[in-house]
Formats: sequence, C-alpha cells, structure tokens
Amino acid sequence: MLILAVHGSNTLEANKSMGWQPQPVQPALVQQILRIRDEYDPSAPMKEAAMFYGLFLRGQSAETLRRDIDVPRDVLTKWLRPRRYETSFRESLRRIYQFRKQVLAIFDELVLNERNRARVQ
Repeated sequence: MLILAVHGSNTLEANKSMGWQPQPVQPALVQQILRIRDEYDPSAPMKEAAMFYGLFLRGQSAETLRRDIDVPRDVLTKWLRPRRYETSFRESLRRIYQFRKQVLAIFDELVLNERNRARVQ
C-alpha cells in the first residue's frame, strides 16, 4: 500500500504532531494518475511514429506500415454506431482515431524526408 504524505509541512513528523495522519492512496487512484500522465504525453505520437519509421528503415513497405497505422474513417463510424457504448468510451475511440492520424502524419513526413535525403546523396 502506498502512503501519500503531502500536506502543508515538509516533514511527516511535523504533520503528525499537528494531528494529520498520512492516508493510504488507493491503487485505482495511482492507476488513474498514471493513465492521465500517459494520455497527455505530447511526444507519444512521435515515439510511435519513430517505431514505425524504424520498421521502414529495416525494409518494411511504407504502404503496408501506413495501413497498419491508419484507422479509416468508416471504421471509426462503425465503432461509434452502437449506442450501447458509454460516452467516455466513445470519446476514447475518438482520441485513438486522432492519435493514429497524428502518428500517420509524422510517419509520412519521416518517410518523405528519407526519400528526399536519398535523392540528394
């Protein structure tokens, strides 16, 4: 169990002397904090695009990798069609779609730059 000891004072002993006791942090809260941190990592699309770019440099077809990265609009529409999904889940699907489009745009730029560099040399 993780104990969170953050309060107005710098030391746990000072907080205890004022009657404040550390409270256990629930594992679900820790998971939620980590999930939020991961969701807002601005470099995440770049990291994923770099992984696909590495596959491209190792000989994978750019077109095949584009198909692996992309989520076609009709697939998103199909995912969002069932009304039984909660609003939060549907929002997650939209975020996934936007994320994949960002990854695809970055990957395309990397491939284009590689092809331009190859022509210059």
